[in-house]
Amino acid sequence: MRSTVSGYSALSKAHKFSAAGLVTVAGAAALTFALVPQAQAADAHSAGVKPVSLSAQEFGVTQDAELAKAADDAAGQAQVKAKAAVQAEAKAKADAERASRSEARKPMKPAAKPAAKPAPAKPAAKPAPAKKAYADNLDGWISESLDILRAKGIPASYDGIKRNIMRESTGNPQAINDWDVNAVNGVPSKGLLQIIDPTFKAYHVEGTSWNIYDPVANITASCNYAADKYGSMDNVNSAY
Repeated sequence: MRSTVSGYSALSKAHKFSAAGLVTVAGAAALTFALVPQAQAADAHSAGVKPVSLSAQEFGVTQDAELAKAADDAAGQAQVKAKAAVQAEAKAKADAERASRSEARKPMKPAAKPAAKPAPAKPAAKPAPAKKAYADNLDGWISESLDILRAKGIPASYDGIKRNIMRESTGNPQAINDWDVNAVNGVPSKGLLQIIDPTFKAYHVEGTSWNIYDPVANITASCNYAADKYGSMDNVNSAY
């Protein structure tokens, strides 16, 4: 069979075999080269390495997610700015209204303070009861002494007091005994009811004079002593 390759017929038999061998080797090399990438791809798949085409796909998904997030952030910022603009506009409007009302409002005069109420008048102090007047005599002295004795709860009567006065001093407020045993002891009896100084001081009634010759003080102290020792001046019928 005649070869269609140009120059092929001019080669010797040995050269023809050599060329056929080269063709055969080249074909085997091409076949080997074609099989090796497929084997490498299979090894890479079994080792968990993703093909280049899959990585590109995932890159596209990630990029889409980032773009979507950026769009959401931009939308959120736009909403915040829009809200801030609305609030600023509302505040400006409110400030303008307040300024307008302030200009329209006339200054008010301060309300007049209510007149202070006059302090209630203090009730007038009750006048002290007028002191009872007593006659400056034996009857007046006895009457005044009886009022004091009643106020102090000391028993006595007008008749009992007068009877003992008449026996002791005959009604003389300055009477003094300078001869009895008391006089001998240096403490003479004195006054209307002839009482000695120590007894007068011991039975003196508050509110009366400390002068033993004072008629009312003498009667009141003597009646106080008689009430303590005899129950009442009414029970005294002799020296006591």
